Amino acid sequence: MQLFYLPELEKNSKTAFFSKDESKHIFKVLRKKTGDILSITNGKHLLFDGKIKSISKTSCEIQILNCIEKDKLNYSLHIAISSLKSSERFEWFLEKASEIGITEISPIICERSEKKHINVQRLNKVLVAAMKQSLKCHLPVLNQLISLKEFLKIKSNEELFIAHCNDSKKQLLLKSIKPKSKITILIGPEGDFTELEIEHALKSGFKPVSLGNSRFRAETAAIVASHIVSIINM
Repeated sequence: MQLFYLPELEKNSKTAFFSKDESKHIFKVLRKKTGDILSITNGKHLLFDGKIKSISKTSCEIQILNCIEKDKLNYSLHIAISSLKSSERFEWFLEKASEIGITEISPIICERSEKKHINVQRLNKVLVAAMKQSLKCHLPVLNQLISLKEFLKIKSNEELFIAHCNDSKKQLLLKSIKPKSKITILIGPEGDFTELEIEHALKSGFKPVSLGNSRFRAETAAIVASHIVSIINM
């Protein structure tokens, strides 16, 4: 099965059109023809069967045959992670988190963050590619880069956790979360959060948690946290 992505599709859509570039790929590379059936998602938990009505190297029109709900998570997971010096490592995190199952991602700037900007357009393409490759119908939301200070001001009704590395007493994340809950987890940069950042997070309602005995790189910690939440909700 190959999965295609059309974000504009709705449950009651009857027809759809692929972009010029995607049409060319479907026509020239995949060698699809009129009457062929394609599997399409809008990234919002809907999977469509679409029949090619007309196709050329510049356009492809689809007739929507049916629609089913798929891959709707029974939990909500928001990972707020420091921007990383290596774009490749951040992209790896996005890819793997998308495969595991995550709702929302907020890149944040901390005092020890080494990179102060990200390419949101490129990172969204990574998320779309990961969704299609893993045959999922859920596209995580990627927010704009925000400072930790501003992020902590956002009001939330979610369970709030911060995974930091200092020696204070922390409960395991595995024992802190409940199934089918809404969760936000803060992951710091290489070098961890500063003591002041941890203090501000705790005052904002975040509970300190441990991911285990190992010390992880930031992107690995985010994946471990995502996997723990996924396992709890199986």
